[in-house]
Amino acid sequence: MRRGIAITFMFGKKKYIPIKATVEPRNDIVPGLGQSCTSCGKWSTLEELSGNYRVCPRCNWHLALSARQRIEMLCDPHSFEELDADMVSSNRLNFPGYEHKLAQAREESGLPEAIVTGRARLGGYQVVLGVMDSYFMMGSMGVVVGEKVCRAVEVAIENENPLIIFSCSGGARMQEGIFSLLQMAKTAAVLERFHQKGYLYISVLTNPTTGGVLASFASLADIIISEPGALLGFTGPRVIKQTIGERLPENFQQAGFLLDHGMLDLVVERNRLREQLILLLKLHQGGEPW
Repeated sequence: MRRGIAITFMFGKKKYIPIKATVEPRNDIVPGLGQSCTSCGKWSTLEELSGNYRVCPRCNWHLALSARQRIEMLCDPHSFEELDADMVSSNRLNFPGYEHKLAQAREESGLPEAIVTGRARLGGYQVVLGVMDSYFMMGSMGVVVGEKVCRAVEVAIENENPLIIFSCSGGARMQEGIFSLLQMAKTAAVLERFHQKGYLYISVLTNPTTGGVLASFASLADIIISEPGALLGFTGPRVIKQTIGERLPENFQQAGFLLDHGMLDLVVERNRLREQLILLLKLHQGGEPW
């Protein structure tokens, strides 16, 4: 009898600690009406949210954005050219139920995978952009996500473009096992080539960014920015508290706490994010866009 099964049999305890997803489900949204805030619980109309960058006008909580919403909000009009749009995951480990979960995620998110990559312009500056989507299996990183990140970095190297990646993830995708974990080393290796060329990489962390994504490409940037209130950490605070049996500091693993302790360069409100990125590009590129 395996040890985990034996412990469950002897003591009747669950083998795993359940972790609640922090991204709001899309069924909170009533078409034509509005959505309740996942932080304060107050109701806002869709018009209020769309006019305020999907930030709660009552408590300033930054609600989740889909990858397409963020791209439309961020990029110069009609400038985004998607890369590797046809890449999809497969069940190479024959993990039970994985095909169904993938099909469900594609239907719910409208995306083939948990990240969208492409070339775009911000304020006239050409960049390579990656945007993760929490509605696709909580933005988990499998082989395809890792491969698309690496290909985006290679396009940025080839064209000598700055790289911007928006992360939102629950970490490595367990259904792909070791193949998922290998993406951490793979993305780190290609980013090292990028850094050796002296090009600019800006990482923007959104709520939540955790696990293998935070422990790899999301933390390997020249400039690391976060949206306010984002949960950022390798393991969630509740799991850490249960593991070490100690009380954690207030706002532990939230963006403001990490900024105060030197883990972030900036915390920027969503309505100022495009302006801030353009300013950083201008400082790096040295002048007006070509």
